[in-house]
Amino acid sequence: MTHDTPNREAEDGGLVARLSEDALKVRRYFPTLIFSLDVPDSEILNDDLIEEIYAERERDRTGVRKSNFPELGSWHSHVKLHKDVTFAGLVQYVDAASAMMCRELGYHRSYQLRIGTMWSIINPPGSSNRAHIHPGCIWSGVYYVQAPKNSGGIEFIDPRTQNLMSSVEYIPDTKRPRICWTKVQYKPVAGKMLIFPSWLYHSVAPNRSRAKGKDADRIIVSFNLSQERRR
Repeated sequence: MTHDTPNREAEDGGLVARLSEDALKVRRYFPTLIFSLDVPDSEILNDDLIEEIYAERERDRTGVRKSNFPELGSWHSHVKLHKDVTFAGLVQYVDAASAMMCRELGYHRSYQLRIGTMWSIINPPGSSNRAHIHPGCIWSGVYYVQAPKNSGGIEFIDPRTQNLMSSVEYIPDTKRPRICWTKVQYKPVAGKMLIFPSWLYHSVAPNRSRAKGKDADRIIVSFNLSQERRR
């Protein structure tokens, strides 16, 4: 005498489990957050920033070597631009976005996210930034001051150790679910700000703009945020 097993059916002479579509549950933990902000009426702010950034480059033609390639024409400023009154307008937007993040993430109200370092990078055509992280802080950000077409997107790389495991085969010619992505790219747009974890590896693709003169330059302001007790 045989008995039927619940939720199992015969198939090709054997038994196969049958589950309803909602039987399998999934929970998403340990997310990697990337915040974005479109700064309102950014054109005027950007015009002032462009003028000041080029003036700063004239004052310090050597600049700094970090993830950029000076030999390809890339210029990196010093890291205290947030103390310059010319950048006060941008600092205000960074502070406002940081305050919103603190509320969203449930940070202690006695602390706030404050800019520790801020710098600018000018990438002319051919320039890029190697993959890197920002040690010594919690969040990092980039604000696009000038971003001509094809001037180089930013790419974030999946930080999870699963990338050290066996590789997975996916359905060919089909877009993967977002939770299975191993990288994500953002196209630079003037007036947009991105804020991301400082430990998240990221790089910038080469500037392939065909614009003329300085209009071809990709100009950004980046910053690092740390948590400080309110005064």
